[in-house]
Amino acid sequence: MKKLINTQYIDKTFWGLFITLVAVAIIALFSASSTLVYEKQSAFGPIGQQILFIVIGIVAAYFIQFLPTIVIRMGGYGLLGFSIICMYLMLIPGNPFVVTVNEAARWFNLFGFVFQPSELAKLSLIIVVADLLSRATTEVEKIKYFWWTLGITAFTVLPILTNNLSTAVLLSGIVALLWILARVPWKYIGAVAGCAVIILVLGYCFVEFAYVRPHKQMTGIMSRAVTWVGRIDDLFKEHNEEDDQFKLTDDNYQRSIAKVAIARGGLSPIGVLPGNSKERDFLPLAFADYIFAIIVEETGIIGAFFLIFLYLAILFRACWTSSRFADYASMLMVMGLALMITCQALISMMVAVGIGPVTGQPLPLISRGGTSVLITSVYFGVMLCVSREQKLLSEQQNDVRRQSQEDIPDIEFEDSNLPY
Repeated sequence: MKKLINTQYIDKTFWGLFITLVAVAIIALFSASSTLVYEKQSAFGPIGQQILFIVIGIVAAYFIQFLPTIVIRMGGYGLLGFSIICMYLMLIPGNPFVVTVNEAARWFNLFGFVFQPSELAKLSLIIVVADLLSRATTEVEKIKYFWWTLGITAFTVLPILTNNLSTAVLLSGIVALLWILARVPWKYIGAVAGCAVIILVLGYCFVEFAYVRPHKQMTGIMSRAVTWVGRIDDLFKEHNEEDDQFKLTDDNYQRSIAKVAIARGGLSPIGVLPGNSKERDFLPLAFADYIFAIIVEETGIIGAFFLIFLYLAILFRACWTSSRFADYASMLMVMGLALMITCQALISMMVAVGIGPVTGQPLPLISRGGTSVLITSVYFGVMLCVSREQKLLSEQQNDVRRQSQEDIPDIEFEDSNLPY
């Protein structure tokens, strides 16, 4: 057991970033959960439940870091298959296992355990794509595995697309970045990206002119497309309105209150200080998608930049870890997971400050949500696992080199007449 759990090569820097992010999450949740506290009539019930998920996530990350990376890579295939089955089952009308929240059927109830299959798919797809791309040793194999990963990604993203466009686009973008890191020829990446943009633009135009403007209802598995197009329209409409013409409506209420919270926090570099937020009582789901607005209100620009720096530091640490070792599959896996965390965080922040349309992307490890917190903790566990294993292998290789040098006998020449 001691050999399996060797703490000597633990990446303390990664752990420091992880624990710091956890501390920020707990403080932010105490400040942003006022509406939950009011509904539950309990000051610690909702927060305690989330802290329990965080503790479970930390424990999971701790033990995952001691697994061999080959176990994680092979396990990714099984997890991806399970998540795909769950997501396609959710497309069946009237499925009793589906849980709908805010008109979005994203949760799967498996014998009382409610989770988001799309979160499992994000983790497992990155692991599988990284493993497949790492197998290519020639240009021909790069093209072969490019088509393999494209097909698997399309098959995975399709059921996600029906209920969560932002997650589908984000996951597809991370796979494209992995293609770039794997040095897949640009013409293939560009062709796929161009086709995706054309499909999205044509889809937007179709929904806009066929359903949104005529005020028609869309039915079927793509019924949420009207909501997505409406959010984009509302964003551009809001930016084009004059201040004196701006009206608070149901569509822009959440974004408007979030802007008020950010403006209030901007009055001081350190904000109004934790615990003094006023907008948390008016901002719907302040503990979820818009928690960054509450963080800015209470900690000001210093808190905002600190959180941005924290997420970027995770990405930089992943880059540093990947650049030191020669395990190509592990490098792609670490970079994919770090890019997912960082890009998701930046998208969530952009939505909170009003730069992008509402997407529903949580702030990794900070926004309230059991599945999201647990899966993000697994991200850290996998990255810690790669870092620890590569340090261990590097040290073993150095020991072999030192031993081989010690085994070389010293040769002494007694004949002084030799020319050398």
